[in-house]
Amino acid sequence: MARKKKHDSEKLADLVVKGMQEKKASDIVLMDLREVKNAVTDFFVICSGNSDKQLSAISDSVDEFVYKDLKENPWHTEGKNNKEWMLLDYISVVVHIFKKDRRDFYSLEKLWGDAEIIEIQEGKN
Repeated sequence: MARKKKHDSEKLADLVVKGMQEKKASDIVLMDLREVKNAVTDFFVICSGNSDKQLSAISDSVDEFVYKDLKENPWHTEGKNNKEWMLLDYISVVVHIFKKDRRDFYSLEKLWGDAEIIEIQEGKN
């Protein structure tokens, strides 16, 4: 499958962040993996939520923002039933929505330490 153009993955990542912000996700981080050797995607976008209901709302909001603007659905999703770590895979952007304790446990920011990490300020983009 052909890789998307850089600006396309950047726009997709921006829409994901906006969808997260819409539902008050916390600790939003954008990880730019484009310069990381053997990276599986262009961006990881990671956030935390406090409850099953909030995790579902964040996931739905991300889906809505991306579909409304780009007419894209995730290629693959995981975790919508257990609601501890939800993953939405848009190929060039992979979305991780964690319950706070699970995020600390998996520590993706440390695992991909070579990535440029951009912390998104609350309510801003």
